[in-house]
Amino acid sequence: MLSRTADHLYWMARYTERAENLARMLDVTQRMSLLHGGQVDEAGWTAALAIAGCEPGYRKTHDKVTPGGVLRYLTFDTENAASIMRCLKAARENAHAVRGTLTSELWETINDTWIRVRESSPAIVEGNGAGEFFEWVKYRSHLSRGVTIGTMLQDEALWFTRLGTYLERGDSTARILDVKFQALLPEGSNAGDEADNAGDYYQWSTLLRSVSAFEIYRKVYRDRITPRRVAELFILRADMPRSLHHCLAEVHDLLDRVANRQSAETGRRAGLLHSTLQYGRIEDIFAGGLHPFLLDFLARAADLSERIANDFLVPKH
Repeated sequence: MLSRTADHLYWMARYTERAENLARMLDVTQRMSLLHGGQVDEAGWTAALAIAGCEPGYRKTHDKVTPGGVLRYLTFDTENAASIMRCLKAARENAHAVRGTLTSELWETINDTWIRVRESSPAIVEGNGAGEFFEWVKYRSHLSRGVTIGTMLQDEALWFTRLGTYLERGDSTARILDVKFQALLPEGSNAGDEADNAGDYYQWSTLLRSVSAFEIYRKVYRDRITPRRVAELFILRADMPRSLHHCLAEVHDLLDRVANRQSAETGRRAGLLHSTLQYGRIEDIFAGGLHPFLLDFLARAADLSERIANDFLVPKH
């Protein structure tokens, strides 16, 4: 496959997944802010900006962190390259560039998503419509993935699309766990010491719902929600669709499928990171510190992203 074609497919999938993950993160932030009795939870909204990597850009154009300001900046702000609107636009542009490689159903799905969000009013995220909008973004992402799997030939085009999806998903899961986990623990506590403290049920359940894992948690553990188990589910469960383990298992497998003469080192590093998650224990992760572990994961995921670009794609993003 031509590197430019692979590049467009890979980034089409990453931007679609990124828009969904932004919607998930904003939805959980808004839900948690409601627990403050209508008071502005500046720390929570600042964390949302940090997760998205948008805090410096936001502060250049805004005097203070407010719910409305963050929502507008991360949803419909056309000047913010990381906003949901810009992500969906970028997904559509990449899809258009390889329209002949996609099935007509997939192209129509992605194009229709962009048309609808372009026609939407930014005002919908300033009131009670924010939650409904976030659900819509998630639904359109689910629809895109379903059409991709259900209509595309099982060849390199599909594999590069899936590779973008899982690398982006793993990065997002690590970011939201890192920021939100520390915010939910009692102030001044150590994650390891508080690993068996259930904390506030609603907040932990909301965090689980942010990655569609609340029902999975109940099925796996059948007990009260504890921080240690939440972290274990997010990181080490191979059968949890958005866990770091599951994402890296897929990335490792897909890199084997698309391997070329120069990608051996990239495949080795993906396998090494996957083995860390496959054979890791949550007790050891907490002993070494959850935050350092997640920072290391994000750095290694970023390294994989750069190496994939150099080995297969057009390194410009």
